[in-house]
Amino acid sequence: MKLDPNKLYFLPLGGSGEIGMNLNLYHTRGKWLMVDLGVTFDQTPGIEVLMPDTQFIEEHAQNLVGIVLTHAHEDHIGAVPHLWSRLQCPIFATPFTASLVRHKLQEAGLQAPIHEIPLSGGVDIGPFTVDFIQITHSIPEPNVLAIRTGAGTVVHTGDWKIDPDPLIGKPTDISALKKLGDEGILALVCDSTNVFVPGHSGSEKPIRKNLIDLVAKFPGRRVLIACFASNVARVASCAEAGIANGRTVGLVGRSLHRMDEVARQLNYFKDYAPFLNHHDSGFLERDKMLLICTGSQGEQRAALLRIAKDEDRHIFLEEGDVVIFSSRQIPGNEMAISNLQNLLVRKGIQVITANDEDIHVSGHPCRDELVQMYSWIRPQIVVPVHGEDHHILEQAKLALANNVPHIITPRNGDLIALTKKGPKLIDQVPSGRLALDGRKLIPYKGAVMHDRHRLMSTGHALVTLILKEEGSFKHPPSILLVGVTEREQLDTLTSQCIGAIEEGFLSLSLEDRDDDEKVGETARIATRRVLSNYYGKKTLTHVQVYRV
Repeated sequence: MKLDPNKLYFLPLGGSGEIGMNLNLYHTRGKWLMVDLGVTFDQTPGIEVLMPDTQFIEEHAQNLVGIVLTHAHEDHIGAVPHLWSRLQCPIFATPFTASLVRHKLQEAGLQAPIHEIPLSGGVDIGPFTVDFIQITHSIPEPNVLAIRTGAGTVVHTGDWKIDPDPLIGKPTDISALKKLGDEGILALVCDSTNVFVPGHSGSEKPIRKNLIDLVAKFPGRRVLIACFASNVARVASCAEAGIANGRTVGLVGRSLHRMDEVARQLNYFKDYAPFLNHHDSGFLERDKMLLICTGSQGEQRAALLRIAKDEDRHIFLEEGDVVIFSSRQIPGNEMAISNLQNLLVRKGIQVITANDEDIHVSGHPCRDELVQMYSWIRPQIVVPVHGEDHHILEQAKLALANNVPHIITPRNGDLIALTKKGPKLIDQVPSGRLALDGRKLIPYKGAVMHDRHRLMSTGHALVTLILKEEGSFKHPPSILLVGVTEREQLDTLTSQCIGAIEEGFLSLSLEDRDDDEKVGETARIATRRVLSNYYGKKTLTHVQVYRV
């Protein structure tokens, strides 16, 4: 594939057609620039996270001049410790994001060149000049990127909202965004998450007062608040809710302690005394504590689910305790969250969510905010990203309705030329997902995951045949059935399979009995026939043939 060095190209490998797992590439003058490298989460047993397949850019890694990170959410930075060694390029980020990424890389035993960019700073990276512009979101130091090239300037929003009164960090730098619009912007690559939500996303400030008032309603009762660890302003609001009601505040969950550590290093928590750790929180009287917990999405390994299942050694819930979910449901987590909340309710615990009280605002722009961004930037092209297909298509309609001249709706793998005459899809490159399976990355649609799904849906049968050289059984066939039947029926079903295998073997000619492949296939078909008649599924079946 030969690209015109004088043109500017955009290529998403993650985050277009889905929410999460963001990876976007820009190309000009023979060089590539990556923006964000994130993960998404999966419900497949044994799989930790999913991340973009970087095979395409690995093949061009010698021309990859850097990774620019817009902010520190996992869907934008979570894949860095897993994939950086394949890319081996500098990383650019503002201090909060840089600190978190540095911790992640250290835990992975990696050292990467991380360049800290000051707030509202800029940097030249190969043929790209990147300016960081302050915006508001649900984490400290989110940035809009102005990516300047000889072929035009792209404004890449990352995740954002317009919060006129943020509790941590500065408000959106509207004057800088308007100045960009005055300069002339080729394309706006823009977050689509909340495009169906009318109005504005709202400010964090009233949420703090609402949490303080809500906790005041439960004197004499233990209160836990589950929120996103990365929402440092929300963590501070939860702490204020405890302090204002005479409670000692503790943190439960590794990611909360990591965020607390980085926030204190950068003076975001300078007004708060150290929070209690997990162990010490367990010694407080129930009405004297407020615990801030990870696990608002029902994650299997997070603190709140462990506590709800009585698996935590220090924190125990009792009937009458209160758990507040100061968060929203991320698409795909609905079942896990519902299961967690039902578990709590069955234990006699009062559950309060954002459906019951005004205790959460989104970090993403609603329709009026998107329109406001269009009016500031005045781009020639809008490229909706960070959304499923229906989000992306809806933002395309919204942009057209607000007089944006050109729109293109990308999918992962679409190589798009961004020109003053408009965008053009010029090619499709390989894209996909990698799954973190323990410590190993595997293709999400590869053989391992295919077999894993088969095992989950049909179980497994392992047949072992030991034959004499002259073509007769030395021992009766052996069969191991896993995930096929309850133990009470196991002996009967095993006997039926063995009988069918022996019958099939006897039906073979003497010549075929000397052919291991034919013997094995006959046994496999006989076993699957018995199991299919038993429960109507084609069980994953393997046969081993040995001769002695």
